[in-house]
Amino acid sequence: MDKYHHSQRLLDELEVVLRQHCHWQLTPPDPQALASTEPFAIDTLDCHQWLQWIFIPKFGQLIALRLPLPERFEISPYVEEAMKEQTGVEAILAITRQLDLLFKQH
Repeated sequence: MDKYHHSQRLLDELEVVLRQHCHWQLTPPDPQALASTEPFAIDTLDCHQWLQWIFIPKFGQLIALRLPLPERFEISPYVEEAMKEQTGVEAILAITRQLDLLFKQH
């Protein structure tokens, strides 16, 4: 499986897990919150909001358009810290760690 298909499968799994643990919202945050320039929109969004409204759509767009994917990134340390008190964090981390690992490989 190529990196595009593998990434899309993991994004789909991430959405399922976020929904299963009630971290999926029907209403988007305020446009100003989505326009944050801080890493992970940490100043305006909760971690699960960033995953849902920024990470999954932007990464999904790269995949859909077959644009170059990031060469290296790690989101799991942020997810682990930001969601440490929330339900489903281990299931969410299982997926983000797979994404991190996929993008550590060349």
